[in-house]
Amino acid sequence: MSVSGPIRVVVAKPGLDGHDRGAKVIARALRDAGMEVIYTGLHQTPEQIVDTAIQEDAEAIGLSILSGAHNTLFAKVLELLRERDAEDIKVFGGGIIPEDDIAPLKASGVAEIFTPGATTNEVVEWIRANVGRLAA
Repeated sequence: MSVSGPIRVVVAKPGLDGHDRGAKVIARALRDAGMEVIYTGLHQTPEQIVDTAIQEDAEAIGLSILSGAHNTLFAKVLELLRERDAEDIKVFGGGIIPEDDIAPLKASGVAEIFTPGATTNEVVEWIRANVGRLAA
């Protein structure tokens, strides 16, 4: 992981979900806040997302999931990060995730879940406070 320069964040749309407006809004807000953002585009596999994060020396992965496959997709990304000895990359996400699923996702290793209505500023401030070398 880098020790200087801006925080690097991969923003990804895993699975078959074809709606990426929210992911693009978050990516732009992070970029405008001075972070380096790698947006992977639509229909990414967990393997592609983890490969990108490792190749790009990212400090965080943000998953935008509207398809209902959040439990499976988050679990696979976390599993691949463990297998690749990259558990220091924090995983956060948002989209349409039922409230009842949030606590189990966090217990499994997802660092944060942003629900509908969360502001871009909340995401930016959370990353500043919790990701990489800036996290206390």
